[in-house]
Amino acid sequence: MEFLFQVKNATNQIVMNCADIDIITASYAPEGDEEVHATGFNYQNEDEKVTLSFPSTLQKGTGTLKIDFVGELNDKMKGFYRSKYSTPSGDTRYAAVTQFEATDARRAFPCWDEPAIKATFDISLVVPKDRVALSNMNVVERRPYPDDESLVEVKFARSPVMSTYLVAFVVGEYDFVEARSQDGVLVRVYTPVGKAEQGKFALEVAAKTLPFYKDYFNVPYPLPKIDLIAIADFAAGAMENWGLVTYRETALLIDPKNSCSSSRQWVALVVGHELAHQWFGNLVTMEWWTHLWLNEGFASWIEYLCVDHCFPEYDIWTQFVSADYTRAQELDALDNSHPIEVSVGHPSEVDEIFDAISYSKGASVIRMLHDYIGDEDFRKGMNLYLTKFQQRNAATEDLWESLEKASGKPIAAVMSTWTKQMGFPLIYVEAEQQEDDKVLKLVQKKFCASGPYTGEDFPMWMVPISISTSEDPTCAKMQILMDKPELTVVLKDTKPEQWVKLNLGTVGFYRTQYSPAMLDSLIPAIKDLSLPPVDRLGLQNDLFSLVSPGV
Repeated sequence: MEFLFQVKNATNQIVMNCADIDIITASYAPEGDEEVHATGFNYQNEDEKVTLSFPSTLQKGTGTLKIDFVGELNDKMKGFYRSKYSTPSGDTRYAAVTQFEATDARRAFPCWDEPAIKATFDISLVVPKDRVALSNMNVVERRPYPDDESLVEVKFARSPVMSTYLVAFVVGEYDFVEARSQDGVLVRVYTPVGKAEQGKFALEVAAKTLPFYKDYFNVPYPLPKIDLIAIADFAAGAMENWGLVTYRETALLIDPKNSCSSSRQWVALVVGHELAHQWFGNLVTMEWWTHLWLNEGFASWIEYLCVDHCFPEYDIWTQFVSADYTRAQELDALDNSHPIEVSVGHPSEVDEIFDAISYSKGASVIRMLHDYIGDEDFRKGMNLYLTKFQQRNAATEDLWESLEKASGKPIAAVMSTWTKQMGFPLIYVEAEQQEDDKVLKLVQKKFCASGPYTGEDFPMWMVPISISTSEDPTCAKMQILMDKPELTVVLKDTKPEQWVKLNLGTVGFYRTQYSPAMLDSLIPAIKDLSLPPVDRLGLQNDLFSLVSPGV
């Protein structure tokens, strides 16, 4: 293995990430100078590092590091591992596959295994000639391996600048179906042998999804191809490796005769999620794992936007409220919740934050943010962000800055109240009729499942609130930003018989408690179904949570 890199300060040591790997030889050759062989390898197993020691000082400048090493094709479902599958005739065989996120590229090859240390990758695989070999990029050469006629060497094109956790390679037996997206990108779905038919639905979704994201972000998909592959043994639901997305079989394959509609929706959402990462995560990558919530929360929101575009008949946003939004509120109301953004010290802590708060609450607050900004300015901000930071790394604050520029709204101030403190508010609202106007008094307090909040601090959120009335149940009569504990709002031209409802579309991440009179006025709209389903669902969730034990 060879690394081309720059020595910035003279040193006689090189420290790299390395786990379950034995280095045989290592040498460094400065550009235009003689090769220096490493004389010692000191493994720090607990930190998953190795220090290469050299007999003389490596001077500043560019050079090439060569490492020969032996690794293990493990059975841990992380790093470079073996995946057991059965052939149509019933034989047991193994595929070789990768799963590197968060910190397991170091199990496949020594490297600098952090998201902010990006590089291009030239990958070649020597494989049995009757096996499929895939990696992030397209194949540029396939030639017989000189030492063994049963093997071939498969060479892939150079990748764009990318993080190690997104590198992938797969060797095994697969069938595939293929199509080209409107933009000319080759899309393939790889399936177990004999199950190519089951890849057609995911292929249809992927071919529709790539142009959708290209138009939405106004940034083209940067690779010539994308492969989606079903892996027999796979720990996660799916993994967004750039150009080679790996999936659990249940998240990619659809039996056209026997799969139910919920399975189709699940596959559509997972495909939408992973393809969103090709831009948001892969083209622009989080600086450090502290910002993982943004990577996953954003993809968990936009997957629904994408599926709603491709399959409007699914009414997928109502399902978002019943699945992600409700689940996130249930968890975030507990005393043992945590903020969306969690500071990560050691990479071993990363797995602890892949939870429903990262995904579902993250998605819910991004949905609220999108609604607060408006689609047009949100898209402008996303384009600014992706264009400015492409092939680089960014922090959460960088996205807020881009969205702030596009919208002129105080995005950073609003969002820090949602990402840096746990929990969410309960908005108590009562109305008073003054001639033809309704005067609303709003009060916010932290909502707790265990009962009224009694902490000494007084957490406060900047809450985007939309208010609708019976005049038009599907349209906001007023939108405000509640940036203080109490607020009085005047709804002009709102007659006594008209009902008033907060949180149109159940988009705001808060619960609402109405005065008895306001709640009574909503009952006819619930009975005659003039209140939209997603609003009835939100109202039901709020009321149920308010009568739960402890509240």
